[in-house]
Amino acid sequence: MAKKEPRVPVREQLPEERIKNFDEVCYGYNASEAMQEAERCIQCKNPRCVQACPVYIQIPQFIKAVKENQFSEAFDIIAQDSSLPAVCGRVCPQETQCEGACILGIKGEPVNIGKLERFVADWGREANYFKPIKVEPNGYKVAIVGSGPAGLACATDLAKLGYKVKIFEALHRPGGVLEYGIPEFRLPKDEVVRYEVNNVMKLGVEIETDVIVGRTITIDDLLGAEGYHAVFIGSGAGLPKFMNIPGENLNGVVSANEFLTRTNLMKAYDPQFDTPIYVGKKVAVVGGGNVAMDAARSARRLGANVHLVYRRSEKELPARVEEVHHAKEEGIVFKLLNNPTEVLADEKGWVRGLRCIKMELGEPDESGRRRPIEVPGSEFEIECDVVIMSLGTSPNPLIAGTTPGLQTERWGGIIANEETGETSREGIFAGGDAVTGAATVILAMGAGRNAAKHIDEYVRGKYGS
Repeated sequence: MAKKEPRVPVREQLPEERIKNFDEVCYGYNASEAMQEAERCIQCKNPRCVQACPVYIQIPQFIKAVKENQFSEAFDIIAQDSSLPAVCGRVCPQETQCEGACILGIKGEPVNIGKLERFVADWGREANYFKPIKVEPNGYKVAIVGSGPAGLACATDLAKLGYKVKIFEALHRPGGVLEYGIPEFRLPKDEVVRYEVNNVMKLGVEIETDVIVGRTITIDDLLGAEGYHAVFIGSGAGLPKFMNIPGENLNGVVSANEFLTRTNLMKAYDPQFDTPIYVGKKVAVVGGGNVAMDAARSARRLGANVHLVYRRSEKELPARVEEVHHAKEEGIVFKLLNNPTEVLADEKGWVRGLRCIKMELGEPDESGRRRPIEVPGSEFEIECDVVIMSLGTSPNPLIAGTTPGLQTERWGGIIANEETGETSREGIFAGGDAVTGAATVILAMGAGRNAAKHIDEYVRGKYGS
């Protein structure tokens, strides 16, 4: 039966070719392939995939439209709930969300929902398809801090409700982590990120770059002299964490955040841009998440041999399975069940190696993963001239530190209601990584959408006639 057929395979660059460039690895589906894959969807009466999607895209409906060659209809269906379909189709962890809930995955392969969403979004861009939405202005203003996924999702929904929305972005290009954190070979900037940001702006959303909220202007300024009725903080989590081990301040030790920002946003990989980055010949990346994979794969493309050091086993790797698979294909050496204890220096104060100790897994910790335990006497060294620390990030304390009465967690996250986004300050809402710490694009978008709904309820309740 057709419904039990395996997934339609997705075309990709060959590993030996793609390690020489920053072009996109995955080519996605063409129209014929997309329609063939859409045939596999059995159109469940109670679609579990929708409930597993943080922004509740009407998945069966858009897939049915793809199957019937109605691509514009599929685009319109997705656009009701997502402002960034080409982004989400590329970087969302579908395997643990919509596809993880697909009933076909119980005994076979789930429908390739992510690649179908990407196909529809790419079709819309290539066909220059965009349906204008006529909205009556409601007379209210909302300011949004940060133009990443949370801010863009919140802005989209508020604009559709008639709000005058302005996003304040600290960097010189909008997009947040989409622009500075995810490599070009996973998420092209010109044809995907900037295109979808422009679609948000077509709704009337204004974006002002080079504005550091907390320095250039404060949130109290926005709510006071600037006359905004509410503020949403979607500033992300850009403050890198370190291990606090000896040698961590040596020349040649960088955070993954800095490494990727320089490589992506400032195009250090392109010789036409005067923003080079030192990679060396041998790189050790510490960490096991998607950011660690991005850093390792970027360093590989910049000419280095790369070891990835992670203290747990492959089963516990938090990175997407697809990213781990691609990293292995590209020659990244995985040093699993190992943990750094010291960065070693040469006579000039530069990195010459990374001392590690072998680990074994004990009982589960508070995260539910088995706790890594050092194996006495198992120290060894990895020769390297650059160490990239990818241990997660936390929110920059600047905003909370300049907003009296805004409560935060001990680790820096803004305290906000999970359902509404409300903070300890009236009229101030927050969501995404600024609240949770580093998470996924789609979870940040879901938080932005939830906040938009409750911002609307708040503003109308307080200022409505």
